[in-house]
Amino acid sequence: MDVPISKLRADLAAWIARAQAGDEVVITDRGTPVARLCPVESASLVERLVRDGVLTPAKNPRTPSRNFKRIRPTPGPPISDAVAEQRR
Repeated sequence: MDVPISKLRADLAAWIARAQAGDEVVITDRGTPVARLCPVESASLVERLVRDGVLTPAKNPRTPSRNFKRIRPTPGPPISDAVAEQRR
């Protein structure tokens, strides 16, 4: 819906309430659209994608385990020895 700037100024709270309800309000200046008042999406990206049917939530959500087996590199010859050998 379109609203002239003069009417927007006169009853700003009502127009904001309409935008919060989901309406898109186009603000005009002498009949020319100059701005758009629309609701702000407050849901997270994942919540919106689930709501829109793009993603499906996991049936059995897992939390990361804290018992990760950390692999540590075994010490070997210095890298500088390998570089020096390749340069020969």
